[in-house]
Amino acid sequence: MKIVIIEPLGIEKESVEKISQENLSEHEIIYYDTRVTDEAALIERAKEAEILVVANLPLNRNVLSACPHLKLISVAFTGIDHLDVDYCKEKNIMICNSVGYSTVAVTEEVFGMIIGLYRQLLASDERTRHQQTKEGLNLLEMAGKTIGVVGAGEIGQRVMKIALAFDLKVLCYSRTKRMIQGVEFVDLDTLMKESDIITLHIPSTPATHHLIDADKIALMKKEAILINTARGTIVDSEALAAALNNNKIAGAGIDVFEMEPPIPVEHPLLNAKNTILAPHIGFATKEALVKRAYVVFENIKKYLAGDPQNIC
Repeated sequence: MKIVIIEPLGIEKESVEKISQENLSEHEIIYYDTRVTDEAALIERAKEAEILVVANLPLNRNVLSACPHLKLISVAFTGIDHLDVDYCKEKNIMICNSVGYSTVAVTEEVFGMIIGLYRQLLASDERTRHQQTKEGLNLLEMAGKTIGVVGAGEIGQRVMKIALAFDLKVLCYSRTKRMIQGVEFVDLDTLMKESDIITLHIPSTPATHHLIDADKIALMKKEAILINTARGTIVDSEALAAALNNNKIAGAGIDVFEMEPPIPVEHPLLNAKNTILAPHIGFATKEALVKRAYVVFENIKKYLAGDPQNIC
């Protein structure tokens, strides 16, 4: 089989080669360790592939239709909204993702953002560097507050587990209710109204597009903060920025936007008050990227053995 890794996987090339050879030594593997976005260049890289490995590089119908031998896309990512899934269905191209690799990494970023906002770490750093004091800073503790977790997948569940250790009351909204000790499942409006901290852990789908819109944000407490490490399209950025700038809510931690970084200078959240912004790095710890590489090639190995896993 001809396997093409169409973009870098975020770890050393030698590590990619070692992990791939451990699983797929009898197959032809081509690794492109530079990222390109030009459609013609992507087609040139992918056109002979029977199996493609991609991270978050968008692959549209034009690119995929130029790959007549393509049978499998192993995605080094959890979400697959950057692929033309409809085309893959039409052509019976299987898609497998790398679910689980970033559970620890994203969860830790969530609590980093919460602590950063509650303890005003960015403002504290700025004040210290300019010979100022703590005067005027409104510092908070998590203990005793209510956290609302939207989504009860692997990351959502880990967030809830750690939240309980921080002595937070935990609410959850999910289409699928689970029995999780210490967690109360509620409808989304109740979660938005009662939570001091709201954190999102759901995929990007037509049903979740702008799920957190102006009406939902208007339900939030004035002292509440919103954390989004899931997908940018889940939140109406214009509405969120307006709520922040008008002091309707207290803050936001945002790792994901409607597009991949770099974020355009006119994006509303870049000028919103009381925010911690990150360029989509929640998943990108050294440890997580190594885990991801193992999952990617294990997906291919399982597919070739007739026992595919992580099918989307």
